[in-house]
Amino acid sequence: MATNEVGISSLVLNIPDMECPGCAGKVESAILGVSGVNEVTASVIAQRVTVTFTPRPSSSEDIKNAVQNAGYTVGQPSDVPKSRWTSPEHIFMLFSGICFFAALAVLWGLDEPEPGLLWESHLQISTGLFLLSALLGGLNFFAAGFKSLKSFSLDMNFLMSAAVLGAAGIGEYMEAAAIAFLFSVAEMLEAYAVARARRSLKGLMDLTPDVAVLTRGGDEVIVPVEEVKIGEVALVRPGEKIPVDGTVIQGHSEVDQSPITGESLPIKKCQGNTVYAGTMNLEGYLEVRTLREPSQSTLTRIIKMVEDAEDRRAPSERFVQKFARIYTPAVTALALCVILFPTLLMAGDFGIWCLRGLTLLVIACPCALVISTPVAVVSGITSAARNGVLIKGGNFLETLADVKVVAFDKTGTLTNGKPELTDVLPLNGQSRDEILKVAAALESRSQHPIAGAILKNSRGLDIPAVDNFKSITGKGVEATIGSKHYAVGKAELFETPPTGPVSYFQQQGKTTVVVGEGTEALAVLAFADTSRHGAGQAIEKLHHLGVNRVVMLTGDNPITARRIAEQLGVDEWHADLMPEQKVQAIERLNGEYGHVAMVGDGVNDAPAMALASVGIAMGAAGTDAALETADVALMSDDLTRLPYLFRLSRISRRVIRQNVWCSILIKLLLAVGVLPGVVSLVAAVLAGDMGTSLGVTGNALRLAKVKTD
Repeated sequence: MATNEVGISSLVLNIPDMECPGCAGKVESAILGVSGVNEVTASVIAQRVTVTFTPRPSSSEDIKNAVQNAGYTVGQPSDVPKSRWTSPEHIFMLFSGICFFAALAVLWGLDEPEPGLLWESHLQISTGLFLLSALLGGLNFFAAGFKSLKSFSLDMNFLMSAAVLGAAGIGEYMEAAAIAFLFSVAEMLEAYAVARARRSLKGLMDLTPDVAVLTRGGDEVIVPVEEVKIGEVALVRPGEKIPVDGTVIQGHSEVDQSPITGESLPIKKCQGNTVYAGTMNLEGYLEVRTLREPSQSTLTRIIKMVEDAEDRRAPSERFVQKFARIYTPAVTALALCVILFPTLLMAGDFGIWCLRGLTLLVIACPCALVISTPVAVVSGITSAARNGVLIKGGNFLETLADVKVVAFDKTGTLTNGKPELTDVLPLNGQSRDEILKVAAALESRSQHPIAGAILKNSRGLDIPAVDNFKSITGKGVEATIGSKHYAVGKAELFETPPTGPVSYFQQQGKTTVVVGEGTEALAVLAFADTSRHGAGQAIEKLHHLGVNRVVMLTGDNPITARRIAEQLGVDEWHADLMPEQKVQAIERLNGEYGHVAMVGDGVNDAPAMALASVGIAMGAAGTDAALETADVALMSDDLTRLPYLFRLSRISRRVIRQNVWCSILIKLLLAVGVLPGVVSLVAAVLAGDMGTSLGVTGNALRLAKVKTD
């Protein structure tokens, strides 16, 4: 349990027998009834609830008791049986079905034209079998239905229990058995759908090895992965999974890191390269120094974020929940009216109208409707994670489908972000090496991509030490070397900027940096960056997918920006932007187009990404800031994942809407057909519950098959 500075506590409970959206709804309702509880979010896939509340001495125990009083246990996910086929629910369903079909065989086997002794005995046997079938099937939900009655909640267990008992009470034994058996089947299908989504998440968890081979005291030891400490060296032989996030200190190999980045081709790794837990070492021998605790590895954080993604519910899911809260009581009230009014006011046959009312009760059960969205969302998000795209919630998955404008940062996103130093132009007779020494000294403390190019070209030079280092946001850096003050950055830093040389290089599409002492410019450095492989192809595909406008936002000069924009097919570009001006540009685009996605590196562009409808971080693997700040993270630097992301979001939204509206329309059409007697009780269960549940489940699970190009 954690408590923040304003006195609000949060509690996470594992509930291993919370296996369907209906269960989650009951658990949420039970916890919300506890005094002081502010918010409850239940994750069916993770079998977990997160509760925020104002703490009191017994708050935690009260919350746990509420869960238990609702009929659920507080434990660990591992408490769930591995196979449902040997569970009591499945056994009850199986024998209920055997009795049901045996009863039908006995009933249909009658060949006497007139009732007689044989006919009566067959009828009694079939009736007994139907009742036994109803009892066995009902064992899966009678107890839960009774608890729902005690708490005055109209959940599916109560509705189905009422329908079974009501049908048996008016002598419709076959209908009672059909409801019990078919509803048990529907529940198994729903549980299978959730378990399938849960297995896809578990597949991510299974990527990490259970043990690691370490060197300790000069010996090789095998230890559980969770015992590996930062700084320890793991030995990874060919064909073994890398157990930790770390840096290669010896050896070279090719590594399949598709579980993290989605890259289809192996990546060469040698000394100094970063590797990730769960990736496969293919051919060479590697020694890896651990950079993170195993509990904080990139893969572990991906799994945690995928689990948490279910908590951020999509707009469609929120709509379904609101609709179900209105729909179920309304149809239940209609069912009571159908039973009572015709018999009391119009002298109708009680048996006929009671059966029609019970049919409406079955139709009021929102099983298929409630499961229609979460299974689709989890299926889509898990599929994306397997392809190197981390989506942090169903809300972002659905919002992406409405995005019509994509804004890109330039440096490091549309371009490689590793500009090469092409020209050094001294202005006062100093040598190239002297200029590079000063520039390298100041830029050695900078994280800007240009700093890397300067340092790369100054290798072998004697770089002086600097004091009083200061970064000037959006303009450059300054520091003192000895007794002299130097600056490296944009021309505006100096009283008399060298506009001629700067303009000359900028007309060639190059980025310029001025090196100066005090207010005097000493030299102009020119750099050229290249567009990222696949960037133009990605932008072209985004246009084909319905993105109306691609915008580039950069702090670089207009000439360089125009050159890159023309190369890649960018529709609109804005240059010389400070970070706050990028935010203003996103505000304008939001107002003009409604939904805007911002693609950047997740650090420098964080304010603009936060303001966008969806912030997308590039190359987030192993980058804490990018993983934490972005709504969507592309784990590799591969821009071709963007069209896949947008295609997945559009297919997901289409599947979700199909599921929601088909569920609603089928329920409403069945309800309309009940009053004239067109829809029977068995048809309501077959079409409205089991059939619809099977349909929406199959439709949702096909999202796992959406592939990258």
